[in-house]
Amino acid sequence: MRGRQATRRTSTGLPTSTTAVYETLWRFAAERQNIYFRRLAGGLPPWTSDPILGRNRFTNAYRAADRVSQYLIKRVIYAGTYSADDLLFRILLFKIFNRISTWEVIEKEVGDVTYGTFQFERYDRILSRVLMQGGRLYSAAYIMPSPQTYGFTRKHQNHLMLLNSMIRGGLTQRVARATSLNHLYNILLDFPSLGPFLSYQYAIDINYSELTDFSEAEFVVPGPGSLRGLHKCFPGLENADAPAVIRRVCDGQETEFVARDIPFRTLWGRRLHLIDVQNLFCEVDKYARVAHPDATNANGQNRTRIKQLYRPQGKPELPWFPPKWGINERLAIPEGHRT
Repeated sequence: MRGRQATRRTSTGLPTSTTAVYETLWRFAAERQNIYFRRLAGGLPPWTSDPILGRNRFTNAYRAADRVSQYLIKRVIYAGTYSADDLLFRILLFKIFNRISTWEVIEKEVGDVTYGTFQFERYDRILSRVLMQGGRLYSAAYIMPSPQTYGFTRKHQNHLMLLNSMIRGGLTQRVARATSLNHLYNILLDFPSLGPFLSYQYAIDINYSELTDFSEAEFVVPGPGSLRGLHKCFPGLENADAPAVIRRVCDGQETEFVARDIPFRTLWGRRLHLIDVQNLFCEVDKYARVAHPDATNANGQNRTRIKQLYRPQGKPELPWFPPKWGINERLAIPEGHRT
């Protein structure tokens, strides 16, 4: 791999040598954030001179700023006043499919989406109709295994039964008794088909709401894409060391940007958190397929194509974040959104 160095380890067992992909990580994070602010300001494309960023689809540097996360926060979590059962049901229903169009077709049919009015047969009928018409129910962002425990043929039927059993079985009360983000993660990990990565992602999503109030700086669970990016940045990295490396990178972000003379615009004063850095390693894995085509992952494999091309969705809405973060009042109104 071009730019690969001999592996050295600190007394904690963490690798200290890095590759050219690690240098790219910081430039990628800063320029992806610049694109975000240029779009918010109403600027016309192209929003970047980087041909890879300009042509291909990448998530934002901050997870909560992404279009789907924004929809979850604004239209699902904080769209009204809900009981704890209803709110948890709304969050998990949205995230299981993680597709705005799926949520909207359900909402169009049933009205206000709540657990109190949930009927398996009705939801199944709505979603089955989408499939019969050639539509898609699930986002391509995550691999969603079907919880076969419930014995249905179609994946969405098993997921509806899983969600029903979660709420009916007292998940809301267990969430209320959670003492940390890690505790919440382990509660979710108990359920069939979720696994470590989805349980961590769902814990972050629930924590956007007022159901819990834990720090995103507490712990991290790297997903498969993040691990691929980490291996491209740190030769010889052991998977068991990955969470500690993400934390080290997150803790040192300001020093790393300054050392490279890279200006970085935070999210109105909110620094990158562990979930964001986890995502950035996933995104730099994709970016490196084109920028560093000889970079290999832990298995010696190297993919050299990015599947999803960038397609503008129109001018983005003004962002809005969980009020407990205390940054909504600091949002500068971009020029293109001023009336």
